[in-house]
Amino acid sequence: MAIITVQNAGQRFGSRTIFKNVSCEIERSEIFVILGGSGCGKSTLMKQMIGLLTPTEGEIFIAGHSVRTEVQAVRRTIGVMFQAGALFGSMTLLENVALPLAVFTDLPVAARLEIARLKLALVGLSHAVQLLPAEISGGMVKRAAIARALVLDPPVLFLDEPSAGLDPITSAGLDKLILTLRDSLGTTFVVVTHELSSILTIGDRCMMLDGEAQGMIALGRPRDLRDTSTMPKVKAFFNRETL
Repeated sequence: MAIITVQNAGQRFGSRTIFKNVSCEIERSEIFVILGGSGCGKSTLMKQMIGLLTPTEGEIFIAGHSVRTEVQAVRRTIGVMFQAGALFGSMTLLENVALPLAVFTDLPVAARLEIARLKLALVGLSHAVQLLPAEISGGMVKRAAIARALVLDPPVLFLDEPSAGLDPITSAGLDKLILTLRDSLGTTFVVVTHELSSILTIGDRCMMLDGEAQGMIALGRPRDLRDTSTMPKVKAFFNRETL
């Protein structure tokens, strides 16, 4: 059974349509990638899924909860890693990761810190728990943000441009981490990105949005779309070609 269902979702801002009639189902433990060119609506669709935007049409369900009418229940089932990490600069990595536990649980301080240490260890940051965000690299910031998103053990994790601004080696390491977390925890990942190498490495399936078409133009396995699609825009994206 799908853990996320998108039914004819659309988003308008005034008279401007970003996308319409977007539908898909995302299975448990799947890494699902939302891709496309700049301005096509990738981040807008993710904002709908995490409850930051109410769809102007259609419905989205996460773990059976409607993002339109049960947004608080939806947020209890998801974790989010924002593009820039969104860590608090005055707090150590340990304090950043423990923060959701302080807000959403009644656990004592010692238990919260121990869980935070375990999550940081899970992403390879045991050695950096007392460092501030300004004292670590961009790749470490991304890992710490993933640890914080995981700290409440959500079944679904959203990653917004996880490889943005990273060098190829660091990006490859982050891809490996995402695969490891999916395999070890069974977490469902929804990843917004336009990084072709990451899409082909981690994606089980992907959805391609297009601004001109105002919606979805492809849905399937990344390598299948690369090798067999006859749609010019899909072929161009996966083969790094201009139209």
